[in-house]
Amino acid sequence: MSASEAAQSEVEQTPVEQTVRAQATAAKAAAREVAQLTTLQKNAVLTAAAEALVAETKTILKANDSDIERAKAAGTEENLLDRLRLTAERVVGIADGLRQVAALPDPIGNVLAGKTLPNGLELRQVRVPLGVVGMVYEARPNVTVDAFGIALKSGNVALLRGSSSAADSNAELVRILRGTLTAHGITADAVQLLPAHDRSSVTALIRARGLVDVVIPRGGAGLIAAVVEQATVPTIETGTGNCHVFIDRDADLDKAEAIVLNSKTRRPSVCNTAETVLIDAAIADVAMPRLTAALQAHSVVIHGDEEGMVPATDSDWYDEYLSLDIAMKVVPDITAAIDHIAQYSTGHTDAIVTENLKAATKFTAEVDSAAVMVNASTAFTDGEQFGFGAEIGISTQKLHARGPMGLPELTSSKWTVWGDGQVRPK
Repeated sequence: MSASEAAQSEVEQTPVEQTVRAQATAAKAAAREVAQLTTLQKNAVLTAAAEALVAETKTILKANDSDIERAKAAGTEENLLDRLRLTAERVVGIADGLRQVAALPDPIGNVLAGKTLPNGLELRQVRVPLGVVGMVYEARPNVTVDAFGIALKSGNVALLRGSSSAADSNAELVRILRGTLTAHGITADAVQLLPAHDRSSVTALIRARGLVDVVIPRGGAGLIAAVVEQATVPTIETGTGNCHVFIDRDADLDKAEAIVLNSKTRRPSVCNTAETVLIDAAIADVAMPRLTAALQAHSVVIHGDEEGMVPATDSDWYDEYLSLDIAMKVVPDITAAIDHIAQYSTGHTDAIVTENLKAATKFTAEVDSAAVMVNASTAFTDGEQFGFGAEIGISTQKLHARGPMGLPELTSSKWTVWGDGQVRPK
């Protein structure tokens, strides 16, 4: 783009787009400083931020109450209110996430590969930050702090575009985080909150090529699709979670019941929740009534083809309910289960319950998802549960990162070449 074209483009921008552009420019400048921070500096900020969040719990919850009241007035469903709601316990959990990140090894500067060539050149491939990481996400104000923590520890700057529904909560959280950075002599622009009440801020962020190095959308299918399809900035796609639990003919039904209930009812509004149960026909006569009764006892509405269920349509097999609803189906065998998952799964997390090692091995080999569980709840697909501390999202794509994204997934690499006057022959 020529200078005249750039000037014309800036004139055509809305005030919100100009604001985002200015924030992205500041983030790009901050990225050089943040990339050079030592591990001790980053850990000190993360620990202090955790303490500050807990100390200011009352102000955080007051801001969150405002968001909740607006959401209730707008008729927001309870499962979405749960994603938005903060409690004193959840604030402590958010702070603990920062402490966990601080305790993790710093990936920056790690040597991934190296060798000395016959001509004496010394090659090293080292981890480096991505730079400016943009996040577009819905509700869940905890993501604001998670993204900041992982971005900072991995040497990146965070540009955060939360939803308008969490505007007050996010503003309060970012105020605390920026204050902590300033108190430690680090640019506050290491984390910035973009305007949330105008959708053009999303467009401006995902098209700020040259200023923003990567964008990560985190939310519903519509949000993710819109960002992936419209972005000119490289995007890491985090996926919706149409997760499955397959009950194999050699399953322990006590384990199966516990896993299905935990996968579905622990927190129905999150992406690692099970949305479909598949039951091997060989044990359907016993497993179906048992699992149906257990789910219904927990107020889960079952969609399927059996009597007493909500009649299932094809969309039920695709749906991410994010509520106390689940689809249930009897399949002929493990191969049919894998075929069903291949057709309908979003590639997030799928699980098998079985005592048969051959079946478990077949399932893990053939199911093409970011996480595949054997005799374990789908709820374990989570950065904290995997030992990454907080996560910045769960990637369902196959390039660069897949599954829960922790510190290494927010890095790239570069080659350094040390010589002593070598020149390449003609």
